Amino acid sequence: MRKRILEYRIQIFLIITSLVMIFLRFLLNEKGRMNYDSVRFLRTAHLFPEIDNTTTPMGYPLGIRFFTYFGLDEFWASKLLGVLAFGMMIWFAWIKRYYFREALSIGALFSLVSIFSFTMSEAMMLPVVFMLFYTGRQVIIGQLQGWKAFFWLSVMLILVFNVRYPALFFMGAFFLFGLASIRKTYGKLFIASAIAAIIFVVVYKFTFIDYFNEKYVDTFLEIGLHPTPKLLVELYQGLATTFNPFIHIASPGGGLLNYLIYGIGTANLLLLVVLLIKMGISETEKFLLVCGITGIACSFFIQYFYGITPLDYRLLAPFALPLWMLYFKKLYRIAGLFAYSVPVLSIGTGAAFIFLSEANYLENRKEIREYLKSEQKLETDIYYYINDSMSSRQLQVAELISSVNPKVRYTKNAADTLKKETLTPHRVLSKIKLDENGYQ
Repeated sequence: MRKRILEYRIQIFLIITSLVMIFLRFLLNEKGRMNYDSVRFLRTAHLFPEIDNTTTPMGYPLGIRFFTYFGLDEFWASKLLGVLAFGMMIWFAWIKRYYFREALSIGALFSLVSIFSFTMSEAMMLPVVFMLFYTGRQVIIGQLQGWKAFFWLSVMLILVFNVRYPALFFMGAFFLFGLASIRKTYGKLFIASAIAAIIFVVVYKFTFIDYFNEKYVDTFLEIGLHPTPKLLVELYQGLATTFNPFIHIASPGGGLLNYLIYGIGTANLLLLVVLLIKMGISETEKFLLVCGITGIACSFFIQYFYGITPLDYRLLAPFALPLWMLYFKKLYRIAGLFAYSVPVLSIGTGAAFIFLSEANYLENRKEIREYLKSEQKLETDIYYYINDSMSSRQLQVAELISSVNPKVRYTKNAADTLKKETLTPHRVLSKIKLDENGYQ
C-alpha cells in the first residue's frame, strides 16, 4: 500500500513538473521555440481556408487555426496545442490502462518536453501515434476483429499521415508486420490496412497536392543528395542524442562533452537491446519494435531522395516512441520504482539547461511588436530576406516576427530588399535589442 501511494505521488510530480517545464522551455527562450518550418505552419494556419502550400499536411495548421477561434493568436494556439498533446497522451494511457507509467516517464524526458514546447507538428503527431499503437495492440489481442479492425487501423494510419508525411513509414511497418504474421488471423488485417492507407496517399497526391502544387515531387525529390558515410555518422549521432534521456542536443562546437553525450545515448541503446534479448518480447511488443526500427530505417534511407535536416531527436521522435515504451516497460519490470529515477533526473538536467541558457521570449515579443507597429507591419504581409551566409541570430529574427505577425514569407532574391514590404536582419536588429543566450 505504501509503495502504491509513493508511486502515485511520483506520477503526480512527473505530470506537474513536465507541464511546468513545457511552459518554461518556450518562455525562457529568445524566440519561443520556433524554427524555419514554424514560420510556414503559423502562416498556413492564419491564411486558411486559402491553401498556402502543401509541403506538409493540413492537420497541424488546422489544429492551430481551431484554437485561434478562442481568442488566441497563432503562436499561443500552437503552444496550447502542444500542452494538450502532452495531456492527451497521458490521459489516453491512463483511461485505457495502456503503458501509463511508460507514457508518464517518456513525457517527462527533456527531449519530449522540448518537442511539446516546439511549434512543430511532431507535438501533435506523438499522441496520435500512441493511439495508433493502442489500436494495433487491440487487433493483435483480438479485441478488434474483421472489418472493424481493418477500419480503425486504416483510419488511424490516415489520421497520422494528415499530421505528418513520415506516417508513410508506419504504413510500411504495418505491411511488414502483417507479412511476418501472415499465418495469424490479424496478419492480413495489417497488410490490408497498410494498402488502404497507401491508396489514400496516392489519391491525396494526385488530388490535393497536385492541385495546389503540381511541381511538389520535382521540387523536393532529388537522387543522391548526401554521401553514405556522412549519413551514417549523422544517423549514429541522431540515435545517440535521441536515446540520451538527459541531454538530447550535442554541442555544435564539438569537444569532450559530445563524447559524454553520445556515450550515454549509446549505452542506453545497448541497455535496451540487452533488456529485449534477456527478457524476451511478446507479440504486441514485437509490433512496437517493428514500427520503431522500420521508421528509423526509412528516415535514414529517405535522405537519399528527400532533402531534410540531419536526423535528430525531433525527426526521430515518432519512431523512438515505441522503443522508449519498450525500454521503460522492461526497466520497470527489473527496477520497480527506481526506474522513475530516469525521468526525474531528466527533468533535473533539463531544468539546469533551461536556466543556464535563459532568455526572455515575452520581452523579445514585446520588442518585435513595438517595432512592427512603428513600421506599420503589424497586420501586413512581410517578406524576410535570407541567404546561406546568415548567422542563426539573423535567421531567428524572422521566427520571432512570425510569432507576432504570422504572414511572413522568406525570400532569397536580393532585389526584393529594395521593396518596402521586405525586411532584412540589419534593418530589424539595428532598431531593436533582443534578449539572447549562447546555448540555443
